[in-house]
Amino acid sequence: MLERMTTTDRQAAALARFAALIADETRASCLLALLDGRAWTAGELARHAGVAASTLSEHLSRLVAGGLLTEERQGRHRYVRLADARVAHLVEDLAASLAPRAARRPRSLRESSAGSAMARGRTCYDHLAGRLGIVVTDALTARGLLLQDTGFALTDAGVHWFAAAGIGLDRHGRRPLARACLDWTERRPHLAGVAGAALCRHALDTGWCVRIGTERAVKVTAAGERALSELLGIEASALR
Repeated sequence: MLERMTTTDRQAAALARFAALIADETRASCLLALLDGRAWTAGELARHAGVAASTLSEHLSRLVAGGLLTEERQGRHRYVRLADARVAHLVEDLAASLAPRAARRPRSLRESSAGSAMARGRTCYDHLAGRLGIVVTDALTARGLLLQDTGFALTDAGVHWFAAAGIGLDRHGRRPLARACLDWTERRPHLAGVAGAALCRHALDTGWCVRIGTERAVKVTAAGERALSELLGIEASALR
């Protein structure tokens, strides 16, 4: 009994230390910014969070030591990114659970426009999210390419669809082929995992989608509207 309690105490202490890494507004701001899947310099994150570079550097060191971020130095620049998809999913899930209470009115027309663009379509680490992510996920499901009954799973037809569309799926790693990720604006799950990442990468590489603004927002191009209409029967109006 004593040994079991000691193990539980160690787990509780470790969980408390981990939670403390996120329980800071500056560090939380950095984690949310890094959901775009790209590497940011320490200077960029300092400006984003509105703190001094020296202050931000201390926060980044804690996040790296805690395993939430990885870093790479090139010359005088220090680049950081989320450690892996697991961290991205954790941050996005926490944001989704808090979004209704954290919502506030935009302070300016520019902020309102940016928020609308993020809700319409954005990247969530390495996959599509927002209304765009939901529309694509629903289309895959309606065509029998994706199952949502007990978690997300690609059907055999879904695997063939990705191959026919020229979207390669790396099935050698430990990451699940398909995973549900709760969308914090739509309040419904969108496609993540290997398939979600491959589809997002293909959409950006082929010009189906382009990044807009300075955050994670993306929009579907005319070429993307045609491709998604042909491949998934999605109407252009649903993508705008």
